[in-house]
Amino acid sequence: MLRAFGFTDKGRTRPTNEDCFAIHEDLGLLVVADGMGGHNAGEVAARVAVDAVVDVVREGWSVGLRSPDYDARFGGTRVRLKHDAWPFGYDPSLSGGANLLRTAVHVASLRVIEAAASANQYAGMGTTLVAARVDAGRLSVAHAGDSRLYLLSSGRLRQVTRDDSWVASMLAADPDADPDALQDHPMRGALTNAVGAGACTDVHVAEHTLVGGELLLLSTDGVHSVLDGSRLERMLLDDDDPRSIAQSVIGAALERGSRDNLTAVVARYVNGAFHDAQ
Repeated sequence: MLRAFGFTDKGRTRPTNEDCFAIHEDLGLLVVADGMGGHNAGEVAARVAVDAVVDVVREGWSVGLRSPDYDARFGGTRVRLKHDAWPFGYDPSLSGGANLLRTAVHVASLRVIEAAASANQYAGMGTTLVAARVDAGRLSVAHAGDSRLYLLSSGRLRQVTRDDSWVASMLAADPDADPDALQDHPMRGALTNAVGAGACTDVHVAEHTLVGGELLLLSTDGVHSVLDGSRLERMLLDDDDPRSIAQSVIGAALERGSRDNLTAVVARYVNGAFHDAQ
């Protein structure tokens, strides 16, 4: 089971908060989005995307992926839950739950595109998205953009997601490049992939086995642009309560001068065996 808490702040320079998150412990689901677009369109894109992921996962979970011929409508988007007829393909190397999460992000992208076409002020909007689900000790993660998921396990923090950003692509092309110098480049904030920003979103999916006691941190770049992995690791190791960790992470990012919206969702995974041993 997950015990989770999220905290978001518009920051000290932005007039509105275009971040959005959702926590559904009954589904083992965590979702974080960072919207982009003028006239508050980013806020709309983030909310549409988060709601879409929750809808798809809840609907798929309710049928347990048991019926290969099950037809479902997720907010007007028909999805046929059959291995050979999944609307965005089915990866046999992944579990059914991970494929469902991947489908959810693709549906979210379609909904954002549909919303963007509904009004001129929404044209061109999009959002980052990171979604995580824990079921029976298996962590599934699907994401697009530069919002992140970190996993603290066995006393060490690692970034599970990979950023879809200009900076990340430059570092991948040239591992010897100076990250600090890239942070001063005019393109430093550009995304190379996002939900709703194009006809085809590249959804990254990964799975990991959890044993119990792990901490998950989902964050938008308003957090991790000013708090590096070592600082975040210390913060997660120094506390045990997801609520206080999430609040501390936001507070520390503000103190470090974050100029963006900030969101942190922190969750602890507890299985029965781990809980009984405490």
